[in-house]
Amino acid sequence: MFTNAFRFYISSFSGFSREVWLLTLVTFINRAGTMVVPFMSLYLTKDMGLSLEQVGWVMSSFGAGSVVGSWLGGKLSDKLGFYDVMIAALLTSGLAFIALQFVEGFIPFCVAIFFLLVLSDAYRPAMFVAIRSYARPEHRTRAVTLIRLAINLGFSLGPAFGGVIIAGWGYTGLFWVDGLTCIGAMALMWYGIPRKRAQAENAIDRSTLKASPWTDRPYLFFLLAVSLISIPFLQYFSTVPLFYSEVHRLSETYIGLLLASNGLLIFLLEMPLVKYCEQKRFGLHGILTFSVVLFALSFGVLVIFPNVPFLWVGMFLMTVGEMLNFPFMNRFANQRADRGQAGAYMALYTIAWSVAHIVGHTLGLNLVEHFGFTNAWYFFIAVLLGCLVLLVGVDRMVKREEQLARP
Repeated sequence: MFTNAFRFYISSFSGFSREVWLLTLVTFINRAGTMVVPFMSLYLTKDMGLSLEQVGWVMSSFGAGSVVGSWLGGKLSDKLGFYDVMIAALLTSGLAFIALQFVEGFIPFCVAIFFLLVLSDAYRPAMFVAIRSYARPEHRTRAVTLIRLAINLGFSLGPAFGGVIIAGWGYTGLFWVDGLTCIGAMALMWYGIPRKRAQAENAIDRSTLKASPWTDRPYLFFLLAVSLISIPFLQYFSTVPLFYSEVHRLSETYIGLLLASNGLLIFLLEMPLVKYCEQKRFGLHGILTFSVVLFALSFGVLVIFPNVPFLWVGMFLMTVGEMLNFPFMNRFANQRADRGQAGAYMALYTIAWSVAHIVGHTLGLNLVEHFGFTNAWYFFIAVLLGCLVLLVGVDRMVKREEQLARP
């Protein structure tokens, strides 16, 4: 039995092209090198002497740059191809990270961080378009899951190395390492995936690029669901740790273990779980609705059960929901992107995530401050239940389209 489980686990990583593995490695290097971001608030308050209110505006500039960068990356991917956009995004954001250490003053830093994120996040929709080119349709969901593993692993290792770098070289070292890893990721992609081969893979009959996501009604409602589902999910990395500390009086070490369990479970289980769902041919709508139910239950556990052991249950439910939701949300986006402008479709998908980041953390903290943790959890449960209604509506619209398309 153990042997069969091990074989199934290994087989969940099979079937990918060399280019998909290279994109995974490039993404890992890029995200592992992103060490400035986790320490941004400390740098702004300790080294630059900004107030907390000013730090908030800097982070708002961060989010706005992410939205613009995602839109621009998708737009350029449709016009120039994903390869040139990814190479340019990695190179220019690397140089921008190095230059950021020389920016002084509140307003100049807001402007600089905005343009840094415009350059950096242009990479994201282009990467999704690249996956569409290099992974066969039946492997796209697992290919995106593989990229997610690289991002999670990179974000886990980045802050750990970042702390060591700060101790040895100060914050200046972070900017240099961030910049050089972006440039290193660009060099790996440049030499590992020749431009001519990428252009051949990305050759598209422009006459088919007629459908725009802005006229795709089911997709727009789907994007609204993406943002609304992501806002409660993000609480597990902002307000829920405060809940652990202030209500349950957990130590930073214990909280760290709870949060680390999320990344560990994803690393161990997400790929085989996605493959299992694909083999069993579970319906996409059923998987997404079940994942949202799990998100809601994770908050319900926090409300109903006051004991510390149930915090682990809540984290487990949220993590399983995440493993089911995000890969298959991406599958739906990819399916709709087959209708036309893939770059524009994937750009709006990444923007929906960026909007959730801009709104989610601030909304959660304000709800907790004014109404308390319990009422905040009830609010997010209600949001998730509303998302179930949205997903049902999207499913009906898609089925109606399919009926009308039949001869």
